[in-house]
Formats: sequence, C-alpha cells, structure tokens
Amino acid sequence: MLNISNNHLNKKVPLDTYESGKITLDRPYGKTFRKFLLAAAIIGIIILFLPWTQNITGQGLVTTLTPDQRPQTIQSQIPGRIEQWYVREGDRVKKGDTILRISEIKSDYFDDKLVERTGDQIKAKSSSVEAYKGKVQAKRTQIGALRNEQVLKTKQAKNKLKQASFKVQSDSIDLEAAKTNKRIAETQYNRIEDLQKDGYMAVKDVESKRLKLQETQAKLISQQNKYLASQNEVINAEIELSRIQAEYADKISKTESELLSAQSSGFDAEAQVTKLENQFTNYQIRSNLLYIVAPQDGFINKAIVGGIGESFKEGQALVGIMPSNYDLAVETFVEPIDLPLIHIGEKVRVQFDGWPAIIFSGWPNVSYGTYGAEVIAIERFISPNGKYRILLAPDQEDHEWPEALRVGSGAKTIALLEDVQIWFELWRKLNGFPPNYYQPESSGSKSSKKK
Repeated sequence: MLNISNNHLNKKVPLDTYESGKITLDRPYGKTFRKFLLAAAIIGIIILFLPWTQNITGQGLVTTLTPDQRPQTIQSQIPGRIEQWYVREGDRVKKGDTILRISEIKSDYFDDKLVERTGDQIKAKSSSVEAYKGKVQAKRTQIGALRNEQVLKTKQAKNKLKQASFKVQSDSIDLEAAKTNKRIAETQYNRIEDLQKDGYMAVKDVESKRLKLQETQAKLISQQNKYLASQNEVINAEIELSRIQAEYADKISKTESELLSAQSSGFDAEAQVTKLENQFTNYQIRSNLLYIVAPQDGFINKAIVGGIGESFKEGQALVGIMPSNYDLAVETFVEPIDLPLIHIGEKVRVQFDGWPAIIFSGWPNVSYGTYGAEVIAIERFISPNGKYRILLAPDQEDHEWPEALRVGSGAKTIALLEDVQIWFELWRKLNGFPPNYYQPESSGSKSSKKK
C-alpha cells in the first residue's frame, strides 16, 4: 500500500504481526537492488567518458585494383555464326588461347580464297604500275630525243637561211654587174653606131656591138631571175624554219600529253594498288578474327552466346572471362555529407561476407575479424545510387586479406576518424550532427609544401 496520506497505517497497526508482513518486510533484496542500480549508474558514467573512435560505415563489393584485372566479356568485331567451342565454363586459359571459332554470315566474305585472290590482283596491278612507269620513262626519253632533233633541225634550217641570204647578196652583186655591163654595152653600141653613120666604122663592127648588147641584156634578165630565185630560197628557208619549230612543238606537246596521260594512269593504278593492299590487310585481319582468343590469362566464367550455328552481331558479348592475376580491392560508397571527411591514405576497416567477425565500430582495437584497408581513390562525380564511390586497397601494415576471397563478394567498410568521448558521440547522434571535420596531418603538410 502506498503512503500517500497523512494517516500512516504501519504506525497504527503493526504489520510484522501478520504472516504476509513477516515474509515481505524481512527480505534484504531491496537493498541489494539499490546497490546494483548505484553501481550500474557509476559504471555508466565512467563509460560515458571512455574514448570512442568516430567512423563512417558503408556497404561495398570486392573488386580489383586496376580496370584490366576486372571481369570482362569478349566480343567479336564482326558479325558471324558460332561453329566450334574449344573451352568449357570454368576452364583456365592463357593469353592467345583459342576460345571458339566462328564463320562469316555476309556474302561478301564467303570466298575461302578471298585473301589469296586479292593478293593476285595486287600483283597484277603492281605490274601495271611498273608498265606505266616504263611508258613514262620512254616518253621522257622520246621528248628528250625530239628536243635534240629540234635543235639540230633548227640549226640546219638556220644554216640554209644563212646560205640563201648569202646567195641573195651574191646574186644582187651579180645583178648590179650585169646592169653595169648592159650600160657599157649600150654606150659602146651607140658610139659605134654614130661612128658608122659618119663613115668611120664598118657595118660589121656595129653588128658585133649589137650582138654584145643583146648578150648583156640576156645576162641581165638571167641575173634578175637568179636574184628573185635566191630571194625565194630565203623565204622558203624562213618558212622551213617556222615549219620545223611548229612541227617539233606539236610532236613534243603530243608526247608530253601522252606522258601526262601515262603518269595519270600510273597514279590511278597506284591508287588501286593501295586500295587493294588495304583490302588485303583488312581481309587478313578479318580472317584472323574468325578465331576468338583470350585477351589475357584467366578463367572462363560463362558462355553468353552458346550452341552451334547461333548467329550474333558485331560487338555482342560472347563469353565472360575473369583474369587469373589480379590485386584485390574494395569499392564502397559514402554519403555526400561524409565525403569531405574521406582523404587519400585514410585507414579503413573491412568486414568481408562469409568471414565471421565481432565488430565494435568505435573500438577498432577490440574488434575481431576485420581487415585493414587504405583509401587510394575517391570518385569525383556522384554515382547513380546518390553516393560517392571510394576505392580501397589492402593495408600493407595490417593482416593480409583472405586468399579465398573472390571478386564480387560483399564487404562492409568502417572508415576511422577522430577519437572522442562516448558522451560526445551520443550527443552528436541525438542531435544528428556529422562527425568532426578535420584535415589529416599528411595532407596539410603536402599543401604547405606546395604553397
């Protein structure tokens, strides 16, 4: 009964006289319970002042340190059809080992001797190129010969022109001499005729002078004809010189045109050879692509496109492979509010799925089953899940990670921050405050060195 009134029943009625009062009032458990509560309160107050390591937890996955060590799929660069498998799922392969053989599905590449025949076309076109080169050389030689012949013919025509010019000069002199002889003959004839009229000369002498006058007149006419003929020869020599220059200019122009045509045909043949060589190389590479090989040492995970005779497109994943040599890492995600607290080189504790662990997040030294890690990369852009991705590598100063650990298994991460007292951490949690913002000494010293 509660003593909530001024009338105290236990003072008026002795309760220990009753059987129930004897049983309840004489029990000592009340004192013991009070002592227990007092001890628990003292221990609780002491615990509130114990150190607590602030931390940021996150969920992640086991991955590899570098991108080339992560699981990948093998694609075909060309469309095709599966003809034969050389491996099974789970087999270990080395770099360059054949995984499967495919065949062409495009009609342009059905010919088994496509590469060989393209090579024959290249040889034929190369011979054509050599023939055009020979034709070009022959045309150049012909042009040189025509130029030399033109020079000689021009010299010959010029010499004839000079000869004709000299002959014109000679004939002109002879013409003047004939004119002089004619005038002398006329003078002599007139004198003789006058003397004959006076009776001093005989008729025979007059006839002799008349005959000589006629001869000089005939020679004058003949010399005039020679002079005109020699002038015509000069004109003919000039015409011949012009004809020779025009003729050889036409021949040289025609040969140069043939030379340019041969060069153009040769260049076209060289372009066709280059195009055929490109096709030949492409056909060779394409023929090698009919065998899908392992890009690196690893294990066959899964055949994505199975069966025989199944067709696929270019770029389609055919088989998955896991590299055999890799360095383990953990990718975890943190909230944007906690990102400023994460720094390169930060120490992190990791718990792997499948490995038993006893974790005290605030007391890492008493935790069991966790492994050390170190922050090596922080993503600069937020992930689709609304968090930032952090990449962790094994801590070389801590225990080695389990050998049986596999890529893709789950992991829980605990990033260790500052050491505070438990009462402060409880007060922070109740008020929803973030962990204390701080800068590690290493980053501060590096920044001061940079400055």
